[in-house]
Amino acid sequence: MATITAKAKAITINDQVIAVTKQAEKIRASVSAGATPQTLEELKTLDTSLQRISEALVPFEQRFSHLQALAGIGQVVNSTLEIDEVLQAVMDTIIRLTEAERGFLMLRDERGEMVIRIARNWEQESINQNESNISRTIVQKVIDTGEAILTTNALEDKRFSGTESVIAFNLRSILCVPLMVKTELTGVIYTDNRIRTGIFSESDRDLLIAFANQAAVAIENARLFSSLKRTLAEVTELKNRMDDVFASIVSGVLTADVQDQITLCNRAAASILGQASAEIVGRKIEEVIPAFANNILPHLESVRKSDKPVIGLELSQSRAEGGNKDWRLNLSPLKDAGQKTQGVAIVLDDLTERKKLEAQRGLLQRMVSPAVLDQIDPNSLQVGGKKVFITVLFADVRGFTSYSEKHSPEELVAVLNQYLAAAADAVLAQEGTVDKFLGDAVMAWYNAPILQPDHTLRAVKSALAIREAIARLHSELPKEAHLDFGVGIHYGEAVLGWIGTEKRLEFTSLGDSVNTTKRIQENAAKNQILISKEAYERVKDEVEANPFAPLTVKGKAQPLEVFEVVGLK
Repeated sequence: MATITAKAKAITINDQVIAVTKQAEKIRASVSAGATPQTLEELKTLDTSLQRISEALVPFEQRFSHLQALAGIGQVVNSTLEIDEVLQAVMDTIIRLTEAERGFLMLRDERGEMVIRIARNWEQESINQNESNISRTIVQKVIDTGEAILTTNALEDKRFSGTESVIAFNLRSILCVPLMVKTELTGVIYTDNRIRTGIFSESDRDLLIAFANQAAVAIENARLFSSLKRTLAEVTELKNRMDDVFASIVSGVLTADVQDQITLCNRAAASILGQASAEIVGRKIEEVIPAFANNILPHLESVRKSDKPVIGLELSQSRAEGGNKDWRLNLSPLKDAGQKTQGVAIVLDDLTERKKLEAQRGLLQRMVSPAVLDQIDPNSLQVGGKKVFITVLFADVRGFTSYSEKHSPEELVAVLNQYLAAAADAVLAQEGTVDKFLGDAVMAWYNAPILQPDHTLRAVKSALAIREAIARLHSELPKEAHLDFGVGIHYGEAVLGWIGTEKRLEFTSLGDSVNTTKRIQENAAKNQILISKEAYERVKDEVEANPFAPLTVKGKAQPLEVFEVVGLK
């Protein structure tokens, strides 16, 4: 920082006059002995004239000195934009020029109140708060009037002699000037000397006013610079924070200008597109996502023209390695501070895995009730089972063997799938669980994992629905493709759970009840529904059923009592 240091004075006009006067005195002394009275008188007149000239030149010399000081001051206060350094340079310079004992520089704070920003003494040391005793009355008057105040002895000055601070602090010489930026008062410079009177002159006041004008601008520039630095730091911090947030967004985010040139790309977008951000930014959208750019560009144009977003745009891209890549896009207008559209923001999500999972779940829902799926927690699956009471249903296609001998495999699968789908839909409609398809048969059960107090009745309703579905199929299929179902239903205890290994699991039911149901179904004729006595006892009040001949089946020592279901009551 520039400073003003004491230097040897240049030879001034006043110095030259003094030198000439001294030479005149020497001449007068040397010629006084032989000189005539007239000569002596002329020399005396010359001496007097020279003294008058010297006295007349003093103000001009002082003004010239002040101008030199102002030039130096301007260099000091404009040598830095750091406000604390500017304030210190201003105050030290003022004290040196005015020979003040103390100097205080006051500025308005954020609340508009005038506070001391820097206080210095003649030794260029900071003054602590306990020693900052000044005349607030004089300061306030300068603030109110915007005019400088000079007093050579405040104790005797009628304007301030009764002021408490002047008396209490024993204040004498005081010079206080305003700091003005254009027409606004931004601060005050206060200098004083508590020991000596009359040290400040009007010339000092004028000098300080002139200096204050320079200092005010320098201080304001420093304040603006400091404010700009804080703002820049805040903006930088905000940008860094936004960059962190932007980078952590799971969805891909792209921004494009009105020429469809990508201006910004976050980490997720780069990952979804399979390219580095540096390779994406600056390129055209159709270059980055050429596979379906033609499907996007019309929507981008629509967003720019209508200023309305496009939400939930889903597109599918065929990949050379097989399969599709499914994307969802949200397009929104990108506006500047003036709300003028400058481009488009694109939020991009890769739905490929989600679509795949949805397809898998949809397939699973055709086999397992959605209510059962909601109970499955993949994180807590354990191999093993537990005993439960369930109702088991077996439904087997009748006549399929003879039909298969006359048709191709493709035709067989097409027809069989229709019959099995009808049976599965009937089970799922009653919130049963399709355990598996066994060739041309369907196995299902009810009451687990969600308890169903009427589970046996649900099984009977499913069987009746299968029979109705078969009748509808017969009206749609050729006569040669008319097949039928035989259904068996039983109620009992079984082991239900995940069977297999961690690599291949199956949620199924095992036990004698399952085997018994299978044996009952094997003895049912086409379109016949047979239920065990255990099942009948649970639904006899809701179902019309007739006793059927006991069944002698493999694995059972005693014949099975069964009933043929006619319908619901």
